[in-house]
Amino acid sequence: MVLLSTFVAVSGSFEFGSCVGYSAPTQSAIREDLKLSLAEYSMFGSILTIGAMLGAVTSGRIADFIGRKGAMRMSAGFCIAGWLAVYFSKGAFPLDMGRLFTGYGIGVFSYVVPIFIAEIAPKNLRGGLTTLNQLMIVIGSSVAFLMGTVMTWRTLALTGLVPCIFLLVGLCFVPESPRWLAKVGHEKEFEVALQRLRGKDADITCEASEILDNIKTLQTLQKVKLMDLFQGKHIRPVTIGIALMIFQQFGGINGISFYASETFASAGLSSTKIGIIAYACVQVPITVVGAILMDKSGRRPLIMISATGTFLGCFLAGTSFVLKSHGLLPEWVAILAVGGVLIYIASFSIGMGAVPWVIMSEIFPIHVKGAAGSLVVLVNWLGAWAVSYTFNFLMRWSASGTFFIYSAFSVMTVLFVAKLVPETKGKTLEEIQASTNS
Repeated sequence: MVLLSTFVAVSGSFEFGSCVGYSAPTQSAIREDLKLSLAEYSMFGSILTIGAMLGAVTSGRIADFIGRKGAMRMSAGFCIAGWLAVYFSKGAFPLDMGRLFTGYGIGVFSYVVPIFIAEIAPKNLRGGLTTLNQLMIVIGSSVAFLMGTVMTWRTLALTGLVPCIFLLVGLCFVPESPRWLAKVGHEKEFEVALQRLRGKDADITCEASEILDNIKTLQTLQKVKLMDLFQGKHIRPVTIGIALMIFQQFGGINGISFYASETFASAGLSSTKIGIIAYACVQVPITVVGAILMDKSGRRPLIMISATGTFLGCFLAGTSFVLKSHGLLPEWVAILAVGGVLIYIASFSIGMGAVPWVIMSEIFPIHVKGAAGSLVVLVNWLGAWAVSYTFNFLMRWSASGTFFIYSAFSVMTVLFVAKLVPETKGKTLEEIQASTNS
């Protein structure tokens, strides 16, 4: 039941990837059919992150109020409405509204899917199962990109309905998060849900009593407001959650991934398609490796190795542009640029892509999870927008400087994780939250 519930939930992650991957292969066709200017299409592409920020701000409160399953159902509804608006659009305004709606849906998905998985999974499987969130985002994006090369943009929009429909049907067959049920006082439903997730013959007495004791302790505490997150015992987990999302985004992932073909072209690669195909081929299998290692190696080693690799990738890519600007070793420029980007994306996929989301889903007590989780996801989306918006300006200023800035953030990630981030492998959520608040 845990595996089925996870599989249903990560169809929301696949939807996330489909939305992100939609705009790249459809750009020329949409502009031609609807007579859009570059500025109008840029609005269509970027308004997704605006919707996602709105979704992020409200996601925690919604998931606390109507439950994790209710939040996923609502997200799927927004995405379905958005895709239909895109499919039927005859001009820029309905196109943008559709994109805004899908953005809102994936903003909520980006919070509620990892939280739901973390709350239903046994401690020995939690890291690997939560990493499936990132894997399905990557797969969804890659599938949208590939299908966009053989389908019309309107047909591609209809394919975005499939994971939403699968999610809505699947949620009818899986239980709600036991921890949320306990939090809202549905103790009978809580025990039924936990028993279904652990198996009908499993002894859930110890786990159930630990969860209920923790919930009762938390219910004696005051309701948490946004400003309370930066005071007292909440400040450490909030700092960890926000910092990991800042390091994830300002390491350059959205700039490097959105504009990989332009980077390869500016480095002098004769066929950028070779680079893009290699990029796509590296991403998915390495993310699978990361999911397998998550509960074996632990979160801290994985993210530190990953950040070391992203540093090396950015440093090599930056070096290639230094060589190009000075006319040195011209035969090495393209090799170093492509090699650097591929090392970067492989390293990012094994840890930096998934671990911040896993840790975010683990470190917050359930009574602050709504406010703190929303804040952390909002920071992530703000970072995604900032990096994707500034990348081309930075590259115009200095291609080598851009990659060296990103490599500096990777170094800071390693230092921060070594100093402040606790290991959460093999611990219950209650044990993790006790250690971060101590």
